[in-house]
Amino acid sequence: MDRRAFGLGAMATLSLSACASASPRFLTYDGPEVTSLVINKSARKLYLLHHEKILKEYRVDLGFAPNGTKTKKGDGRTPEGTYLIDRRNPNSRYHLSLGISYPNSDDIAQAKAAGVHPGGDIFIHGQPNRRKERKRAKKTPDWTAGCIAVKNDEMEEIYSMVSRGTLITLRP
Repeated sequence: MDRRAFGLGAMATLSLSACASASPRFLTYDGPEVTSLVINKSARKLYLLHHEKILKEYRVDLGFAPNGTKTKKGDGRTPEGTYLIDRRNPNSRYHLSLGISYPNSDDIAQAKAAGVHPGGDIFIHGQPNRRKERKRAKKTPDWTAGCIAVKNDEMEEIYSMVSRGTLITLRP
């Protein structure tokens, strides 16, 4: 990816609105197509891109052990690599969620060689719906089990902008 995509002035104007007949948490988006997502774990940033142009940028929380890539179930790490957004869940136990196609065949092969389970169910999601979990999330950065978390209003934007099949790259 061209580094110019992360330069100043690359932000696009969004056109988001609440859908009159649907729940207020479902927004519509009629701007440029989101062609990929990039997560820069060390900067705690999520970028929504239209080709090489940044449309939107968000601060993220990661897994509770954020350094390094996910290698096994329960390690608290957020994966690194290239995947797809493979599902959308409006009824998540977190405020909306987009599934990431982790583990891929390489992840599975590496876990098998190490004699461990690779884990799964990695999502981009909002804050927990349960009060007890919300309190924990507010106290600690990088509180997820390996997912990428954003604020609820940000998740509403992301959910409206990102389609199944969109490429996502998670970088160290």
